[in-house]
Formats: sequence, C-alpha cells, structure tokens
Amino acid sequence: MSLVLGEEIRRLVDGALINGTPMLIAVVTADGKPRMSYRGSIQSLSDDQLSFWARRLEGATLEGIKVHPDVALLYRDAPNRLLLQFAGRARIASDKAERDRIFEIAPEIEQRADPERKGEGVVIDLDRVEGMLGLGDDGRPKLFRLTRDD
Repeated sequence: MSLVLGEEIRRLVDGALINGTPMLIAVVTADGKPRMSYRGSIQSLSDDQLSFWARRLEGATLEGIKVHPDVALLYRDAPNRLLLQFAGRARIASDKAERDRIFEIAPEIEQRADPERKGEGVVIDLDRVEGMLGLGDDGRPKLFRLTRDD
C-alpha cells in the first residue's frame, strides 16, 4: 500500500491527547544520544505528514531534529488493541503560514500553554506507518503497513 493516512489513522492521531494516549516521539539529539518524549500536540497535517507544536525552542528535541531529521513516533491504546508506529523525517516549519497552521490545529490545551506562539512548528514527512488496528471479526490482529512510494 502507498502511504496515505486514512481517516481512521488521522482520527486516532488527532484525538490522541484528548483520549489519554499522547504520542511518543524518538529523536537523536545533536550529540548523538537517543531521546524520547511525549508530545500532546501531534496532529495529522496531510495525507503523508504529521506535525507538532514545540513550545521550548532550546529543547533537545528541536536541536536534535536540526542535525538528525530521522524520527520515530508511537501511538498505543492497549485496551482497544491499537498500535501505530510512524517513521519519517522531521523539519522545522519553513514559512509563517505553515507554522501558523501547525499551531492552529494543535489541541486547545497545547495552544493555551504557548499563547504568545514563542515555539516552533515541526513537520514530519512520513516514510512508513505500520501497526495494528484492533482485532478482526475472526479475532486475529488487523495488521497493516504503509510505505512511501519512491
């Protein structure tokens, strides 16, 4: 399958903070160390992109993305047997319109944490999405894998 985030995946990502399953992002810091952090503002930006609003400009996550753009993200909702793994390349939003859109689609609670918009928008161009979307009628896991067409 080509990499197009379907409505179900977009809905899960966009509702992650509200439903108590904030997503985890893994980056490599500027000094080459792995780092994971929860990001409540991750949202689907397009059919093949995610985004998040980073409130702290001086944080290890943003500094790492500038040097090592490859990132991984995880969504897990154990009670509903949902698991999404994302891999892609992150970058700081390139223009004001893109930056503003990322802030505006972030959950309201995240917007209120940075009312002066001192943070930055981050775009993640996805290369792979895979995981499990619950169980089928036969009780077997509904597994899937999406990859970017080269």
